[in-house]
Amino acid sequence: MIRERLTGKNIVITGASGGIGAEIAKLCAASGANLVLLARSVDKLEQLKMDLETRHHVQVAAFRLDVADTDQVQEVFRQIFETIGDIDVLVNNAGFGIFRAAHEASIAEIKRMFEVNVVGLMACTSMVLPKMRERRYGQIINIASQAGKIATPKSSVYSATKHAVLGYSNALRMELSDDNIQVTTVNPGPIATNFFTIADEQGKYVKNVQRFMLKPEYVAQKIVASMLTKTREINLPRWMNMGSVVYVLFPRLFERIGKRVLNKK
Repeated sequence: MIRERLTGKNIVITGASGGIGAEIAKLCAASGANLVLLARSVDKLEQLKMDLETRHHVQVAAFRLDVADTDQVQEVFRQIFETIGDIDVLVNNAGFGIFRAAHEASIAEIKRMFEVNVVGLMACTSMVLPKMRERRYGQIINIASQAGKIATPKSSVYSATKHAVLGYSNALRMELSDDNIQVTTVNPGPIATNFFTIADEQGKYVKNVQRFMLKPEYVAQKIVASMLTKTREINLPRWMNMGSVVYVLFPRLFERIGKRVLNKK
């Protein structure tokens, strides 16, 4: 079923050099999709490109892109359209976090997180929307986080960026509902990737939540299974999403208990 939907489709993935971005690329290639891989690390992209082309005989293009550089976003997407033509699915996966108390976060760190996680995502999306709307076909998949639903201590800035992604995605979904363009948000809990090399410098958070961490391959499978379907939202693990339901209903109680239970960083 997935292969039938994805064979010959053009899928663009930001942050594709590792983690769930690379895993998504592998599964899409195995399903016969053509890929455009975007990330700052060109060497890793080129290696992944060669592996996928050799193994699956699909077309793969790779471009260096820092999504925080909006001028570069415009230029790279122009090259993508010239190279492959129309884009069927855009996966906005690029992002990072730094876990610090609000008063410890530097202005430079705050700006960088918003530039990558929010502005970069919006910039990439804005480049594909005109053609998708013209064709009345396509899908935007935005990788958000459970942190976008429930803020936790020492992730105030990161949570704020993911709240922004969810707000943007929810509004975008309504804007595009008459254009047959799907907007899917993905809200995973902690994933066992190198994300925490930057986010969790001391390793305290990883140690505390290691038994709950998701495998990137599992998350990627869920995302690829949602491609070119009407899936609105993916929440992983499902039990963790129950916390956001409780939070909406009983915010004061949740915050009183949560500030102790969720302070794992």
